[in-house]
Amino acid sequence: MERMKKVNRPQNAFRAMRRLFAFLKPWRARLALIAFCVVLLTAGSVTGTYMLKPLFNSVAEMFDTGSRDFTHFFTLLAMLGALYLVTVVLNYLSPRLMLPISTGALLRLRTEMFAHMQKLPLSYFDSQTHGEIMSRYTNDTDTLREMLSQALPSLFAGTLTILGIVTIMLVLSPMLTLVVLCAFALMIFIAQWFSRRSVSLFRGRQAELAATNGFAEEHIEGQREVQAFCREEQTRADFEILAERLRSVSAGASAWSIVIMPVMGNLNYVLCIAVAVVGVLLMTGGRSSVDIGTLAAFLQYCRQFSQPITQISQQMNIVLNALAGVERIFALLDEPTETDEGGVTLRKEEDRWYWRQPDGAERPLCGDVRFEHVTFGYNSDVEVLKDVSLFAKPGQKIAFVGATGAGKTTIASLLNRFYDIEQGQITYDGINVKDIKKDDLRRSLATVLQDTHLFTGTVRENIRYGRLDATDAEVEQAAKLANAHYFISRLPQGYDTVLTADGGNLSQGQRQLLAIARAAVADPPVLVLDEATSSIDTRTERLIEKGMDRLMSGRTVFVIAHRLSTVRNADAILVLENGRIIERGDHDDLLAQRGRYYQLYMGMFELS
Repeated sequence: MERMKKVNRPQNAFRAMRRLFAFLKPWRARLALIAFCVVLLTAGSVTGTYMLKPLFNSVAEMFDTGSRDFTHFFTLLAMLGALYLVTVVLNYLSPRLMLPISTGALLRLRTEMFAHMQKLPLSYFDSQTHGEIMSRYTNDTDTLREMLSQALPSLFAGTLTILGIVTIMLVLSPMLTLVVLCAFALMIFIAQWFSRRSVSLFRGRQAELAATNGFAEEHIEGQREVQAFCREEQTRADFEILAERLRSVSAGASAWSIVIMPVMGNLNYVLCIAVAVVGVLLMTGGRSSVDIGTLAAFLQYCRQFSQPITQISQQMNIVLNALAGVERIFALLDEPTETDEGGVTLRKEEDRWYWRQPDGAERPLCGDVRFEHVTFGYNSDVEVLKDVSLFAKPGQKIAFVGATGAGKTTIASLLNRFYDIEQGQITYDGINVKDIKKDDLRRSLATVLQDTHLFTGTVRENIRYGRLDATDAEVEQAAKLANAHYFISRLPQGYDTVLTADGGNLSQGQRQLLAIARAAVADPPVLVLDEATSSIDTRTERLIEKGMDRLMSGRTVFVIAHRLSTVRNADAILVLENGRIIERGDHDDLLAQRGRYYQLYMGMFELS
């Protein structure tokens, strides 16, 4: 069964293991104690088998002499029983001692990964899928737990057992040891022969399993489309083909895995017979040190010898998987965090906001934002913004319009310093945003994104996420401002209704209303609305218009919208195309220019 698992090979197993043990430094004393217990356990197991020699020889001696004195026999039996009792205790103690290490190490790893992840720039999350990141917390940590709690102790014990058995076998009889080693070399050759013929089948099984699971997942997510186009029968037929291919290749692969175990088991019995025959021949030869006790102990060692070899081969797969996971975990922890060289902080006193310089000097926050010859690209190959210059005076509402990919959302991201620019500068009340601490910069802004994310918790908690110290009254006032109070009050538990699955029990428009309420409760000097009403119908949009006007009053507001009706009352509308600002003016000015904005606006009316 182990060969059916995909083994991920680490790039540098030694370096990964060394770093893991450095990480386990707080538990080194306990690890040393566990290693000592494993040594004692292995020594007890090997010694217990060796004691069969004097035990059997004492019985043979009584038969030879006709003695009825069982004192020596029972003494050896009591010693053997005490030894096995100690091994039972050690067998219980070792995993119990290992448990706090494996669970404690995983707790520390997960905590450090999550804490480090909060400091990573957005560019990291842009380059990694959510599934890849989540696998660090699930698959990789789970394989590490399996390695620490099971594989490493078993690997250590198995290696010691093999060394101990081979050493004592050589002491007992070099000739019989040679027979055993030759037989095991033959068994390993046969096992590899089976493995070479089964590995391709198991790879095929994994490929067919991935294809079948992928097909099922894709069509579960797209069940609406399947039913809408009446493709149920076709989908079922396609799945049956995939399932049959999986069944066929799985049957072939499983046949090999079923055969190899009894073959190896029977070969082990053949080995025992061969050892018994050679041992008897040596005993009857008269010139060998092999006696009945030696032969009995040797036969037991033959049975024990194959077990640690199988154990090591199985545990090595677990160790290699875990070390590959360890590399991925530490790769995440090694990711460079966001740099923040800013020294200007933000302070709020009553209803006024102030910038505080590192020397203690203060100036009021007004909301004057300027981009000066800004050029930016998410990678060095493609420039998203090209020599962009714009300004927003305090209290102005600035709107950005343009085709998808023109750079509208990028401007909002740069204002929040989710990314840093290569050329030009962005100033906020005359202060370069690079000189403002990122937390303080982002605290002065409230952003409503196009893709709304709601956390598991109550409606009240999701709105309060904008400002954690907001009172219940302030939360409800923000909801009323965003016109979310009406639908919230009709939820089963009102503001205490628990939202799960990213607010899956709400409509997209309701989710965005909550996002707007979240921004309202933050009460910031500057608002960034990135397609904030894209999922709200025209009627709802009109209902919140007055509330949004109150929210935007006295604030500098940046609006990114695909509905031109939402930007007609903006103080300035900037039209972007291919990363450049090609037009600027208010609604009437741009219509009079009869340029790109005029074409977009007239096109909207034609569509409506």
